[in-house]
Amino acid sequence: MKIAISSDHGGNRLRKEIIDLLTERGVEFEDFGPKNDDSVDYPDYATPVCEGVVEGRFNRGILICGTGIGMSIAANKTKGIRCALVHDVFSAKATRGHNDTNVLAMGERVVGAGHAREIVSAWLDTSFEGGRHAVRVEKLMMLED
Repeated sequence: MKIAISSDHGGNRLRKEIIDLLTERGVEFEDFGPKNDDSVDYPDYATPVCEGVVEGRFNRGILICGTGIGMSIAANKTKGIRCALVHDVFSAKATRGHNDTNVLAMGERVVGAGHAREIVSAWLDTSFEGGRHAVRVEKLMMLED
């Protein structure tokens, strides 16, 4: 599995924590920054992650900003992306199992580092259940047309 990860300035610290988790788990990833805490625009950092997922260079993406809201909105503007804003483990599992999400968004100002690690681990470890959920995901994807 290969993950694309990015944040804006409001998610920089949490992004670094999640990078440590990915490294500890032996998950291959590419960090799209930013490289410092200067103010940046979240769409500029969500777009390359989402394009990489859609193009197949990455299996999934992780986006972090202050609340996760801006990143999730930006991500879901990319055709082919199913991004969920998640701040709890139950939702992380459900959004993978039922919605086959390919991008996870979180908010640094909403969730602490330890809990974020649990969320990301649950999201990475949960497989899409298919079945009746596959029909629903197909319907979601048809909304893009």
